[in-house]
Amino acid sequence: MERETESRAGRSQVIIPGPLTGLGRRLLREGIVSREDLTAAVQASREPGMSLVAHLVANRQGDPGRIAVAAAREFGVPALDLDAVQLGPETASLLPGELLDLHRVFPLMRRGNRLWVGVADPSNLQALDEIAFRTSLQVEPVVVEQDKLEARIAGLKRAPRGSLAAFDFGDMDPDSPQFGGDNDEDTDIASTDVDDAPVVRFVNQVMLDCVARGASDIHFEPYEQTYRIRMRHQGVLSEIAHPPMALAARLAARLKVMAKLNVAERRMPQDGRIRMRLSTDRAIDFRVNTCPTLFGEKVVCRLLDSATVRTDIDALGYEDEQKQIYLEHLAKPYGMILVTGPTGSGKTVSLYTGLNRLNTADRNIATAEDPAEINLPGINQVNVNPRVGLTFASCLRAFLRQDPDVIMVGEIRDLETAEVAIRAAQTGHLVLSTLHTNDAPRTLTRMMDMGIKPYAIATSVTLIIAQRLARMLCDACKQPVHIPGGALLREGFLAAEVDAGLTLHAARGCEQCNAGYLGRTGIFQVMPVTESIGRIIMEGGDAMQIAGHASARGIADLRRSGLKKVKRGLTSLEELNRVTAD
Repeated sequence: MERETESRAGRSQVIIPGPLTGLGRRLLREGIVSREDLTAAVQASREPGMSLVAHLVANRQGDPGRIAVAAAREFGVPALDLDAVQLGPETASLLPGELLDLHRVFPLMRRGNRLWVGVADPSNLQALDEIAFRTSLQVEPVVVEQDKLEARIAGLKRAPRGSLAAFDFGDMDPDSPQFGGDNDEDTDIASTDVDDAPVVRFVNQVMLDCVARGASDIHFEPYEQTYRIRMRHQGVLSEIAHPPMALAARLAARLKVMAKLNVAERRMPQDGRIRMRLSTDRAIDFRVNTCPTLFGEKVVCRLLDSATVRTDIDALGYEDEQKQIYLEHLAKPYGMILVTGPTGSGKTVSLYTGLNRLNTADRNIATAEDPAEINLPGINQVNVNPRVGLTFASCLRAFLRQDPDVIMVGEIRDLETAEVAIRAAQTGHLVLSTLHTNDAPRTLTRMMDMGIKPYAIATSVTLIIAQRLARMLCDACKQPVHIPGGALLREGFLAAEVDAGLTLHAARGCEQCNAGYLGRTGIFQVMPVTESIGRIIMEGGDAMQIAGHASARGIADLRRSGLKKVKRGLTSLEELNRVTAD
């Protein structure tokens, strides 16, 4: 028992009652806590459910990071910054929920028969022993900061009810939102064979979780030894579940039943649609595609949730001059506006934003889509159906007989559609459409490659917008980084910008964001097709000539537009490199 006694000079010092642990001595010796605070913490740690570290952090009597480092040194175990790692939701399933609450630990990783758990106080051997007993695994402690540990545990409690991490394929009460196929009839997803009830509930929960997280796509993927489910959130794929491989065929069959597809057909790809009704006033569509792979059918569902789409032009990320150009061309009575970019780059949202501004009582607007992603009252929207001959081209021909002012074509995929759309633009209609190209100049040469005559392109296309979606840095945790001037020049910054001094930011990660990013913004190249560009087209010029001409006249390409957002701290250089390339 260590006690402080009165000195010979008669000075009375603080007496620390009871045994002082090695961690307490180290904290005192390194000046992390004061004697008075340590005295109170030692007394509080005798109470059930309160550790020395927890008391110090809860009462702000010591820096959590310094305490964690001291604990790691004292007990000879590794330390980890929880904010520096992105743990998938499946990690929570490595431990029963009651153990997380009882012992205030967080599972980090399992490899073989070893389980790494995050703890704030490694001296809690009782907790480690019970976890080892309950899991039959060798438990390895990793010291983490107390406040971050509590935030992670609290985050699990805020997760949607019945999340995938805790899903049990055993007996449980069914949850039954309403699903339907291409018709308006909804079916109860729990109304299938009793043997498949866990699969039904699991598929249901996957969809509910992905909707709650704002995912854009869900991938159900069978492999030789494993089955994984991934979701695409903010443009990045991440794993969310690993159901048993034995359920691969039943998961694919369930999705095909919901999408009104042929369950017996496993050799050919199929397309369908699922409608999930969350409430009386909100429904979400899933565009479903199946594809046979080596080890079973892969199914991809694209979420079409109109409630999450923002059609405010100020929220898309246009620079002021780019927005002005777009609005000026929307105000023209005729011509063609093309939005280009890869799948998932936000092309459709840009078009809907334009349509939303044009949607007035004095305009007749019609759209041909595959499928319609957002319901816009006042606009005549048509879902194409090639199986019955309702193609983009046939829709356009029908629209032209119905006195249109504005026409939107979901995508120009072939020469026939392109020719009808150009004819509409040349005969006094405003036409909006999308095309899959890398940037604005290549769009013009791509149309020539499709077989469209240069004269028709030069006289009909008035504006091309190329775009990408980049993740935005989280304002709460983004951190400044220093990058040498030479590296900045190689990335595309101008010498004047480098000489003036640049403060760039990088992702860090916190409880409020996803690996340092929160939300997305658009990066745009807005290129009007001027008379001079039209002459280059009719003279047979290539994309490089068009790009050089546009750059000389101040039209920023995608890379340059992205660098502006990097300079303002909206996104990181790493993210810009992910979505753009020179």
